[in-house]
Amino acid sequence: MKTLLMKTALAGLLALGAGMASAEVKVTYIESDKFADLPFSPWDRENILERITEHFNKLGERLPQGQDLTIEVIDIDLAGREYPAPRSGRDLRVMKGMADWPTMDLRYSLTQDGKVLKEGKAKLSDMSYMQRINRASDSDPLRYEKRMIDDWFDKNIVGKKSGS
Repeated sequence: MKTLLMKTALAGLLALGAGMASAEVKVTYIESDKFADLPFSPWDRENILERITEHFNKLGERLPQGQDLTIEVIDIDLAGREYPAPRSGRDLRVMKGMADWPTMDLRYSLTQDGKVLKEGKAKLSDMSYMQRINRASDSDPLRYEKRMIDDWFDKNIVGKKSGS
């Protein structure tokens, strides 16, 4: 987890130094070891959190210059359920499209020049995650979570309606 925070901070400093950052996105994970559903192995858990942080940062590129988004992730429940697979050495995530949809609890704050534009708590979920069209690659293990985050970001942060 310490490595993830250091990488995020370094990436932010490099972007600022290069003059390329139009907006800043800061993502923190509150007691990630207590999240409802992340992989069992520490390196897989860190990889998932890094990929979610990268996705939030990518979305942040769409913010107007001078706006900053702070996100505190309180809980994550990934799509499907993970089962130990002792023979392969890697756990197996099975998605059935029933009561195993992705969810994420977070707090957020969107500011511009120190003024709060939007803030609140959000419970993201996608109960029909397997019935919807997904533009992400089938090889992306977080394709359902990313779409769920995209929907929330479009509706609540940039004010874009779904399907527009």
